Amino acid sequence: MQQKTNVHAEDGKQELVITREFELPLNLLFRAYIEPEIVEQWMGTKVLKLENQRHGSYQFETTDPMGNKHLFNGTIHEFEPEQKITRTFEMEGTPFPVQLEFLSFESMTTDTSKLTMHIIYKSVADRDQMLQMPFRQGINMAHNRLQDYFNHIK
Repeated sequence: MQQKTNVHAEDGKQELVITREFELPLNLLFRAYIEPEIVEQWMGTKVLKLENQRHGSYQFETTDPMGNKHLFNGTIHEFEPEQKITRTFEMEGTPFPVQLEFLSFESMTTDTSKLTMHIIYKSVADRDQMLQMPFRQGINMAHNRLQDYFNHIK
């Protein structure tokens, strides 16, 4: 099965560019990133804090199959509704350093929209280590859940 979320990793660069077109109007795609109850549904995580504003912050908690809790957090540096979110992302208690994420939201038609995520890692090695994990499959599955969430409430 072809993955709808495209993860582009150019050799020797410390970045990823992730793109996905959704069968959703722009306002719904953007809501999926800013409304805690929607974020929890498609990300499979608990939202502890989500301050959608410049200099805001967020904190998510997830539980793995063994019952261990993991925290993810960051700071929001830019927030332009239905256009972009620039933020940091940190997985607490892991060897991965903080990464910088540029999320761009674009209307394609009245019923479709596109998300572009440009993620910058501290080093090429950090980026490559992330790609060793089932990262591509995970983000594709999460984006599929995002699409499905809105398909079920239409």
